[in-house]
This record gives sequence, structure tokens and C-alpha cells, in this order.
Amino acid sequence: MIKSQFALVVLHYGDPALTARLHRQLLAADPEWSERIFVLDNAAPQPYPGAWLRLDANIYWAGALEYVVDTFAAQGVRKLWFLNNDVLFVSDPSYIGRALARLKRLEKSGTPVGCWAPAVRSNPYHPQMVVNPHMQVSEVALVDGIAPLLDLQAVAAAGGVDCLNNPYGYGVDLVLSRRIAEAGFRLVVDQQIVIRHTYHATARTVDGFMDKAARAEANYLASHLGPRYQDELTRWKSYRRDFDRI
Repeated sequence: MIKSQFALVVLHYGDPALTARLHRQLLAADPEWSERIFVLDNAAPQPYPGAWLRLDANIYWAGALEYVVDTFAAQGVRKLWFLNNDVLFVSDPSYIGRALARLKRLEKSGTPVGCWAPAVRSNPYHPQMVVNPHMQVSEVALVDGIAPLLDLQAVAAAGGVDCLNNPYGYGVDLVLSRRIAEAGFRLVVDQQIVIRHTYHATARTVDGFMDKAARAEANYLASHLGPRYQDELTRWKSYRRDFDRI
């Protein structure tokens, strides 16, 4: 892949030390991709000194994703990796180089991949994302949005990032991944590139945020998936097709 067609964005909010830890790990693992690694400071109370851009206002996770999708798509980027700052890789490097090489192999096998994601050491919400080290990749029906690598043509085919009436972003990742799948693209979890995630590490530091975000998520999911959205989510989370080779 031409380097200008790829971008990795770390979303900074909360503790700058968390962002710096991930930023350093990425730069050390893939120095040849350093110019394509960006930190977006989401108007954090504690600014990140190495940020590519600092926003004037906090536009939350979904707003930030929509912003970088639009910004980098206009620059000709095809693959966008969007990372929470509270993740850390626990598999061997490289991360960008290996991810893109494995994704290229996957896409040679047929249906294009619209959303690829590293497996997670543990995930209390999404069992389909949890690592199985004996496998290579898994096709899933739903992707948790902590570290998605998105094909921007797939995002466009899915209608873009739909965060209307849900500024906080919980649930937006799920609807986006479903729309990508419905547009004819695969959703893939890579079992050989693995992260760990400290869930809600930043969100819990903001008074009242979790309650407001949960209410917005419930209304958003009901409006997009119907009143029985919990049943649909449970069904999608239970689907995973594992492959022991690419």
C-alpha cells in the first residue's frame, strides 16, 4: 500500500500518559510508518503535547471518528485505523506493517474487508472479539469500536458515520459495523494481532458521563435497530467463524 493511503489516529482525551504510552509503542514498532501516525487531541483538559491537531471542543468518540473519516478521505486515504488511547498491544510487533500485510492477504481471497480489528485479551461486552491464539482470523457480525481499521470506501458505502442524536458515541460503532456488513463487506478480527483495553478508563473520570452516554446509546440503538435491539445484538455477538489459515 502507498503510505499516503493509510492513516492511524489515536484519540486523546484524559490522561496524557496513556496516550503517550500507546504513541511511543506504535512509533517504536513501526518507525517506517511514523509520518502516518497521528494523535487527535479532542479538546482534552490535559492537552497532548505531541498532537497532530487539537480540536476547539470535545466532539466525543463518534464526532472524532466522523471528523477523521472525512478529513483523511479527502486526502485520498483508503485505510484508517482509529485507536482509543487506553489500548495497548500485547502481541509482537510490528503492528501497522503486519496488519496491512495480513489484510492484503485476506482481501486477495475474495470479498473485501470493510472493518478489520485486532483481537482483545478480554472483553466483558463482546465475546466475539476475544482472542483465540490457535486461530488466524475470525469473521464476525459485529465489531467493538476500540480499535477498528476501516476501509473508507466501505464506510462511504455504509452511509458514513451516523452519530446523529448520539454525540457520545456508544453504539455508533456497532451500527456502523452492521451497515458495513450489510453493504457487502466482511468484518474480521485478527487473532494474531492482540491488544488489551482498559474499559472506560477515561469515561469514568468525567462526572455523569457514563449515565448520559448509556441513555443516548439506548435511544440510538432502539431507533436504528428497533425496540428489540438487545436480542439482535446478542445474536450478532454470538456469531464468529474462525479460520486457522489466511
